Amino acid sequence: MLRRLALYGMLGLIWMSLTGCSTSSQADAVALDQRPIRVTTTVGMITDIAANIGGERVNVTGLMGPGVDPHLYKPSAGDIIKLEQADIIFYGGLELEGRMTDMFEKLARLGHPTFAVSQDIPRELLRTPPEFEGKYDPHIWFDVTLWRYAARLIAAQLSALDPASQALYEQNLAAYLQQLDALDQYIRAQVATVPPQSRVLITAHDAFGYFGDQYGFEVRGLQGTSTASEAGAADVRGLVDFIVQRKIKAVFIESSIPQSTIAAVQAGARAQGWDVAIGGELFSDAMGAPGTAEGTYIGMVRHNVDTIISALR
Repeated sequence: MLRRLALYGMLGLIWMSLTGCSTSSQADAVALDQRPIRVTTTVGMITDIAANIGGERVNVTGLMGPGVDPHLYKPSAGDIIKLEQADIIFYGGLELEGRMTDMFEKLARLGHPTFAVSQDIPRELLRTPPEFEGKYDPHIWFDVTLWRYAARLIAAQLSALDPASQALYEQNLAAYLQQLDALDQYIRAQVATVPPQSRVLITAHDAFGYFGDQYGFEVRGLQGTSTASEAGAADVRGLVDFIVQRKIKAVFIESSIPQSTIAAVQAGARAQGWDVAIGGELFSDAMGAPGTAEGTYIGMVRHNVDTIISALR
């Protein structure tokens, strides 16, 4: 309870700072045609897609770098400045960013260009995990066909803010959509090399549901779609029993979640006489380091697919 109250207090301070300093952003907007568009994003996947579509017309600043869990993220004083100075803000939505969602929604209602990249996805295409009654799974980037909606939204909103550069945004969007199509085809070709009975993906938390639905995997996570609550002993036992009964070859750790969560599952399976391997590290809520292949959305997804296929095949 104390942690929750502290977080509410922090968001309140951020909100007062943003509303109190909004006039500087309005003044800067006059000179949009004379400088790069300042874009602030949350998770790395959105940062990458905004940079691809905005090209040389944008200066993109991401709040959450490699290894950062957006479900638990607490904004810093520096984040306040980045948000206040942004001409436009893109975030995941569907409560991916936890309590920061309220702040983004308030900014949008006040007229500051602030958009959830998931907002145009038809709700019938979104997952509704049973443990999150009435809410949606926010990990939409693991279905490449859904990530196309995010790309189109970013291009449309940049064009609305900066109509003089609309042709550039549309050209970059078309090129990026072609890359997403190629990525989708690559995933399907790789998955086809794994026998259907072996397509079981077990990770630290249930971030890969969209991936499983689109590409034919049964997905199990030790935690639910959010990491805000820790897995208990009963969760570990249940997953261990599932692994032993199904004789699962490998389980996977995630870059943004402590390895101890999966190590406990591996130890439990060994205690029952089944040696399940750690199949490798997957990127789920955060990408790899800047300058690496995994530091891009497409490179991250290819890394995940290659790691999964290699371990299960």
